[in-house]
Amino acid sequence: MDRLKQIETFVAVATKGSLTAAAQAEGVAPAIIGRRMDALEARLGVKLLLRTTRRISLTHEGSAFLEDCQRLIADFNNAEASVSAGGVKASGHLRVTAPAGFGRRHVAPLVPGFLDLHPDVSLSLNLSDRVVDLVNEGFDCAVRVGDLPDSSLVSVRLADNRRLCVATPTYLQRAGTPRHPSELTRHACLTLSSDASQTRGWAFVVEGTPTYLRPGARLDC
Repeated sequence: MDRLKQIETFVAVATKGSLTAAAQAEGVAPAIIGRRMDALEARLGVKLLLRTTRRISLTHEGSAFLEDCQRLIADFNNAEASVSAGGVKASGHLRVTAPAGFGRRHVAPLVPGFLDLHPDVSLSLNLSDRVVDLVNEGFDCAVRVGDLPDSSLVSVRLADNRRLCVATPTYLQRAGTPRHPSELTRHACLTLSSDASQTRGWAFVVEGTPTYLRPGARLDC
């Protein structure tokens, strides 16, 4: 049985003065209230209520327990309210980093609206293709395209990033058109530098199976 429900039931019985009144307030049968009280007293190993046919009174232990329970329920309700919608008010300075091109197109346009929603927040936006060290360089959040090599960081997947493998018609006429990803190792490819994303290489799906390869390149960026 839910411990919190038992405590809430005890407080209701103690403040309303009877099992029947507590049951009516909750919309359940008095027998349910009685079973909760029996379970609570059995779990604690003490009598909290003195019950007669006419009235209910608190024992010495019950009086002390009631004060603690009322404080506990108030703290619980305050905790819920503090994290409910609109309950948390953000404040302070936020440092965010994102890739240059992606950040200009997708992140920067969101900043004015974010600051309007959180007037007590100031923000520094770093747009760079360099993979910064979040901890040592003092960043709070990073938007990245690719895998997360450092498992000590917490990541949230925002969206898929679909990429295409393309070539100019002139190059294909000169070097031939590859029919399988493995053939790319024999072609002159333009790749991302080691400091950028795609740490596992280029990703393809071949017959339903993910395949990764690192094509050789005379030029990276």
